[in-house]
Amino acid sequence: TRRSSDLTINCMISSSKEIGRYYFGGYVMERSIFDVVCFVLGKYPELTTMKLQKLMYYIQAWSLAWDDKPMFKEEFQAWANGPVCHELFKKHKGKFVVTSEDFEACEFDFSETELDTIEAVLDFYGDKEPHWLSELTHSEDPWLLARDGCAPGESCNRVISKESMQEYYGSL
Repeated sequence: TRRSSDLTINCMISSSKEIGRYYFGGYVMERSIFDVVCFVLGKYPELTTMKLQKLMYYIQAWSLAWDDKPMFKEEFQAWANGPVCHELFKKHKGKFVVTSEDFEACEFDFSETELDTIEAVLDFYGDKEPHWLSELTHSEDPWLLARDGCAPGESCNRVISKESMQEYYGSL
């Protein structure tokens, strides 16, 4: 069940947050992906960067589908190995594994609805291997549509639209 109370989550991020305004369907989004990253790394103290990227993608996708709003403002690009948030990539570039020690302390409020969404995604996808998650994204419309015309393995930085994510995952 979803509750309306809010919780403050103390967690770690790799640099100071960039707070800006992002509008999606009339909703103002100021949360950064790093707020969600620090929560996830509190639950999974060590993750490969590929798995972290895919978990962030699915948290965003299911937030759009279930809650009709994005969890965070950043976009994902349709890279050859699946969806990648470029801002997150810049923070972990050159690393295979990240831990909470790679990030600075932060604090952010998540509603119970948002926590339920994050937990549901982690419960379902959290035990999956990174390459399994990557292959799964390769079979799903948002990534396929964004990569339309790109050869397998070809570099691509096209944005996977939040609208395509909401439409696809909302229809499942």
